[in-house]
Amino acid sequence: MWTEFRRLTSPSFRSKVFLASFICIGIPVLMTLLIYSYLTRDAVEEQAMMNATKELDLIEENVSRVMDDVMNASNFVQIDSELNTILKNKSNMTLDEIDAQSYKDYLEDRQVRKTIENITLLGEKSYVTILLKNGQYYTNYSTGQFDPLSFYQQQWLKELDDFNGFESYWSGVEPTMLTYERIQNPYQLSVARTLRDSNKGIYGYVIVTLLETKIRHILQNQNRLEEIMLVDSDDQILSHKDPAMIGQKAAMLTDIHLIENSQVVESNDQKYVVTNKDLTFNDWKLVSIIPYKVATSNINAIFSKVFLFLAISFAIFFILLAYLMNRITKPLRHLDRVVEKVQKGDLTVRATVDSTDEIGQFSQSFNHMLDQVNGMIEEVNQTHKRKRKAELAMLQAQINPHFLFNVLNSIRMKVYTFGDKESAGMIQSLSTLLRWTIDHKEDQITLFDEIKLMQDYVYLMNMRQKNKVVLEVVVASEAEQQLVPRFLLQPLIENAIIHGLNQGPGVIKIEANVKEKVLYIHIHDNGEGISEKQLAQLNQSLCSSKVAKRSNKGFSSIGLTNVYERLQLSYQIKPEMKIDSKLHVGTTIMIKIPLGGEGNVQSHVS
Repeated sequence: MWTEFRRLTSPSFRSKVFLASFICIGIPVLMTLLIYSYLTRDAVEEQAMMNATKELDLIEENVSRVMDDVMNASNFVQIDSELNTILKNKSNMTLDEIDAQSYKDYLEDRQVRKTIENITLLGEKSYVTILLKNGQYYTNYSTGQFDPLSFYQQQWLKELDDFNGFESYWSGVEPTMLTYERIQNPYQLSVARTLRDSNKGIYGYVIVTLLETKIRHILQNQNRLEEIMLVDSDDQILSHKDPAMIGQKAAMLTDIHLIENSQVVESNDQKYVVTNKDLTFNDWKLVSIIPYKVATSNINAIFSKVFLFLAISFAIFFILLAYLMNRITKPLRHLDRVVEKVQKGDLTVRATVDSTDEIGQFSQSFNHMLDQVNGMIEEVNQTHKRKRKAELAMLQAQINPHFLFNVLNSIRMKVYTFGDKESAGMIQSLSTLLRWTIDHKEDQITLFDEIKLMQDYVYLMNMRQKNKVVLEVVVASEAEQQLVPRFLLQPLIENAIIHGLNQGPGVIKIEANVKEKVLYIHIHDNGEGISEKQLAQLNQSLCSSKVAKRSNKGFSSIGLTNVYERLQLSYQIKPEMKIDSKLHVGTTIMIKIPLGGEGNVQSHVS
């Protein structure tokens, strides 16, 4: 049972080859991929930060270009000598004097307005305001929408007095000053500078205002999952692609501390790549916030493609390996099936492997071995048959049957002549038995003739003992014509008379019939029977005995084991012989002989 369990649970040769291939190839590759993935994790993170930095550099370049245009406008007003001369002169005049200005003064005012118009044509559209200390102002927009003098109410304009001449003040995000612009451009950014004379005295201010949407459009050109904003030193959002966020505090920036230009941070249980870029002309900065998965999606996509390629490669490899293993192990599986049939006793099967490799050579050697085994079995069978014939010949020679047959015939005629018919019949029965021994050279006779011999044998036995034995015969007509070995029943009848009935009176019954191509013969006596222990030993001895032991009793001196062995040697499909007995009831011997097939008994037509 343990051997069968190990056979069922042990892996097949093909499974072992697959497992070895996976261990030697699959596991190292998988380990390499895992180690590679672990070692490149930092590289992926670094590459994601580099990509974010490059994108933010490009945005910073565009934002700086817009703000440079604003700065250039303020610079031009501050450093243009001709324009400054006019403005200084205007600042020294009262408003009444300006109102009563001459034509020359009018042309100067016109030149100032035309100049500030021209300086905003080349770059981004911006609004320029020049405020003089005496209340005079110049703009490139309609003052009907906004009073430039309102700038004096701004706190940052008062703080501007403390700045040096070339220092600029960025006001941060404010509501758009022009009413007609507020619908499309709700916010604006302004830069202001002081206008100073040769004594560094302030005679005016120049204010350049930029619409926030100019910067927003730049920020909106990025990935929709990427959040880019322009913030001041207090992390207040100055520009964002979502207008609702403008003017609010950048919540994430309050939770983290930016120590590098680009870094990976965690907020609300999520990882982000945060990149910041300081602007050169003020304390503002651009901040990019990208979810880590989005930042690494392109790189991870490459890894996914690599893994997919490897998975497909492995699938193809294992399919090819399975095909090759099937081709290689197919002869082995065929040999396994052949060996199983040989184990079950079929020695006619042969392996059909045509390859010239080691498996093919093994197949040829296995077939040659089966041929030798069949030859040896045939030789052993023939030897046993010759041995049995020699034993019968020896028995016949021991009683000198020719001499006895001739003498018995003479005695029978004389006895019959003197009128002793009973003795003459006894001699005739003995002569019949001897005639079958001498004249019939074949090993098999019909069951009908075998029973006739047994009737003569019982008649002789009744003559030599006081108590008579009754022989009953119930044989089907189909069974009578079946061939059986000569003297098959004699040792069984003899045992029944001597051992079963103890040479006393009794009944011996012979039954025979044919069912489903099997000849059944039953020999029953109503003698003393056999104990269960002796019966078990006797049935076991029939299967294990190899040589029939002679007995000093009986007609033929051939025992039960000899009958069983003769049956086994006479048929290719082995007959069965079983003894059944009960004490004080009797004994029954059952013989089961399969019919048909080479070497089996065949029907005999008399």
